[in-house]
This record gives sequence, structure tokens and C-alpha cells, in this order.
Amino acid sequence: MFNRPNQVWATDITYLSMAKGFAFLAVILDWYSRKVLSWRVSNTMDNSFCLEALEEAIARYRTPEIFNTDQGSQFTSDAFTMDGKGSLRNNVFVERLWRSVKYEEVYLKTYETVTEARRSIGIYLNFYNTEQPHSSLDGIPPDQFYYNILLPLPLAACNDAGIHL
Repeated sequence: MFNRPNQVWATDITYLSMAKGFAFLAVILDWYSRKVLSWRVSNTMDNSFCLEALEEAIARYRTPEIFNTDQGSQFTSDAFTMDGKGSLRNNVFVERLWRSVKYEEVYLKTYETVTEARRSIGIYLNFYNTEQPHSSLDGIPPDQFYYNILLPLPLAACNDAGIHL
């Protein structure tokens, strides 16, 4: 059904437990590659940090064909106006990401400040994108899967470089 990067993106928010209170993490995720395209941590639940993440993803990767959100107030605001065409309601890939983020990062730490949470989450998401093998991607990390599909070497370039297929 989905056969290339930037075809479908999804977004969602999760809470991050802190020593005192909570912070919130929003991500923009490419469904095909599971790559986290952008993310933001905020100490408020308004939609500004969600919009910043989306604007960064569009600036870096262009606009997807389909953009999937849940029905949270951040995503039903006027700033997230969508016509519904091509929308999907299943956020399973972001929910799987939340499980990884929580069990491999958040539950192992106690963030004292939002700045500390932002730094630590950033390190983890970089690891997730560049090193974390994914069984659904044949053990390939999301970055490699995303870019290998977008930028395949032409067969002639492989032969010219001495690469034997």
C-alpha cells in the first residue's frame, strides 16, 4: 500500500515524565521508513510546537501526499486545516515509536528540566534514526532505509564504481 518515503506522514504527541511535572514530545514520522523527520519538546500543550515540527519537516523533506494526525485539539485547530482527502486514522507507527522512546529512553531517566529532556530525547532520536535496526525494515535503520529508496545508485554508476551486483 505504501511504497515510498514521503507518501504518508503521521504526527502525535506523548507526555514525558519529569522530576517535577511533565513535558510533551511531538514527532513527524514517515510511515514507509519509520524515520522521525522532525520533533519538538515543549512544556505546554498548545499547538505551536507541533506546527514548528511540521514546518521543519516540510522545509527539509517537502510535503507528503497524506498527513495523518489523531483528533487531539492541537491537530484539529485552524492551523492544521486539512480537507480530509487521503487522510488515514490509524496512528500505529507513531504508537510503536512511543513504546520505543518510553522504554529505551524516558523510563530510564529522570529529566530535571525541559532543556535536559530535549537534549536527551534528541540523542535518542538520532540513535533511533541512524543506528536502531528495525525488524519491519529487514534490520535496517530508518535513515538508511529512507535514503536508499530515495537515492538509489543507477546500475551504471554501480558498475563504474566497481560495485558488483
